[in-house]
Amino acid sequence: KGRGRRRADPRPEGRSESMASDGRPLTRVEARRAARAAKDSPAVVASRVVGELFISLGVLMLLFVTYQLWWTNVRADQIAGNETHKIQDDWAKGDRKPGAFEPGQGFAIIHIPKLDVVAPIAEGTSKEKVLDRGMVGHYGDGALRTAMPSAAKGNFALAGHRNTHGEPFRYINRLSKGDPIVVETQDAYYTYEMTSVLPQTSPSNVSVIGPVPPGSGFTKPGRYITLTTCTPEFTSTYRLIVWGKMVDERPRSKGKPDALVG
Repeated sequence: KGRGRRRADPRPEGRSESMASDGRPLTRVEARRAARAAKDSPAVVASRVVGELFISLGVLMLLFVTYQLWWTNVRADQIAGNETHKIQDDWAKGDRKPGAFEPGQGFAIIHIPKLDVVAPIAEGTSKEKVLDRGMVGHYGDGALRTAMPSAAKGNFALAGHRNTHGEPFRYINRLSKGDPIVVETQDAYYTYEMTSVLPQTSPSNVSVIGPVPPGSGFTKPGRYITLTTCTPEFTSTYRLIVWGKMVDERPRSKGKPDALVG
């Protein structure tokens, strides 16, 4: 009846773990030493814990970088796009009236054809209410208040992020002399031509948004535009400045300017 069946191993369970390399049974002392040797030392345990902490930290840093470089742009583009559509809808309905605007309120649209930039312009330069929402901010507060495009003379000064949060001014350093910058309002299109650039200056140098900014090449009051952003990229150590002068004012009733056609 037992023919063909596998014979049971006569060795007690675990016998192999209690055998020395030469096949003889281990003594109690040798067995205890072997058990201690099989356990991880404190140094090994500590190294594993440190390794796991570094891995977790690396994952968190990766998530933060992804949030900063990708998600903030996605979210800001959505908000800025919605604000642009809202401004245009209000213009079409006649709901927006020229004049003073509340902080954070969108009132115009900037076009930089060379850079494929179309972004809403809002009053003020608050990070929370304006810049971090992907919009371009107009210096309109207190001592930093600058002119509107419709003013007979003055400097229409704007700020925008260079990196993250929509980064509308990321590539303004690529503008060349003569490149158009168009500001669209409820009543008109104002076309400026880029004239000069200041690659780097201190954030405290507010003279760059003055009526006749030093270093801009302008020698007398006129109708100017100033674009300001952070530099170098991914830092806020200095400011990059781009200046332009108005070359055309076109009522909306006459259609878009040449810079936006084609």
